[in-house]
Amino acid sequence: MADKKVVVAGATGLVGNAALRHFGGSGGCEVVALSRRMPRNLYGARHVQVDLANPAQCARASAELQGATHLVYAALYEGPNLVDGWRDQNQIRTNDAMLRNLMAALEPVAPSLKHVALLQGTKAYGVHVRPLTVPAREGRSEMYEQPNFYWTQENFVRELQQGKAWHWSILQPVLIVGEAMGGAMDLIPPLGVYATMLREQGKALDYPGGAARVSQAVDVDLLARAIGWAGEVDAARNEAFNVTNGDVFTWENVWPAIAEALDMKPGGAVPLSLAATYPQWITPWDVLRQKHDLISAGLEAFVGLSFQYADFSMRYGQTQPGPPSIVSTVKINKAGFTEMMDTEDMFRKWFRQARSSRLLP
Repeated sequence: MADKKVVVAGATGLVGNAALRHFGGSGGCEVVALSRRMPRNLYGARHVQVDLANPAQCARASAELQGATHLVYAALYEGPNLVDGWRDQNQIRTNDAMLRNLMAALEPVAPSLKHVALLQGTKAYGVHVRPLTVPAREGRSEMYEQPNFYWTQENFVRELQQGKAWHWSILQPVLIVGEAMGGAMDLIPPLGVYATMLREQGKALDYPGGAARVSQAVDVDLLARAIGWAGEVDAARNEAFNVTNGDVFTWENVWPAIAEALDMKPGGAVPLSLAATYPQWITPWDVLRQKHDLISAGLEAFVGLSFQYADFSMRYGQTQPGPPSIVSTVKINKAGFTEMMDTEDMFRKWFRQARSSRLLP
């Protein structure tokens, strides 16, 4: 019999799929994957199709949640205008309702629930609104007055947990890098498609972004291990933690590593909005999918809103160096999670993985 039963909400997303991979390989663990679409790889999990925005569907799924001990809440609704949508009231209400609907279905059938993991990010520090205080530290956010679904979800979980045996942890990753299809904030598909278009023309990998900013990133598998750690240690009970690879980078400095992983030479700075340009690539991408027998979907289904996210992350259109976007990981290190990863190696890992799995040519 499994020692624990982990429910992963948002199983097709970047973080959710990494959680399936982590817990599926942990042993002694029953995993239930919740999502509207079937994940490309379940890693041994049982899939339950559910739209978390629909309370009736959540209620019907409750039988599959019976006996859950851990919840990884990685589900996310984003509006069609990604960055603008981060302050949109409908986006906030929808994300709040999704978590409430799931907890209403899960708590009554999970008397042995031990842990709820919530995902936030650097928007908790207002990176999309104004420069961060460097380094940004947990619990010192100046952004609670800024509309954000993080706060509605966090306040709900704090109140719900009062007097209960289970506890929560909030993980605040920086830019997350991994492999998913159709996500809103996954950089491997949009940059991979952009690189493919250049390589097919025999060109070098030009850098399409704007002026530099010192930033951080986190490998999604490292993040999944942090989620697993938080569910098992007393030091993470009802605490929030920043999570990063442990180093810093600028896009210009990691660009040669990305080019290497894609068998290309790094080019020069050639600013280009990927979100504005990608419609020109829809038909050529379909041709390349057939030519290289790719398993990836058509361009819009493959990349989702992530062309917009790539423009935002690489500061397209910005001509002046940006303020550093750096968070402190002292708290999580002191609590006992000390894993680190070289960010250049992370980009190499995921671009090579996308090619070996035939998502990219």
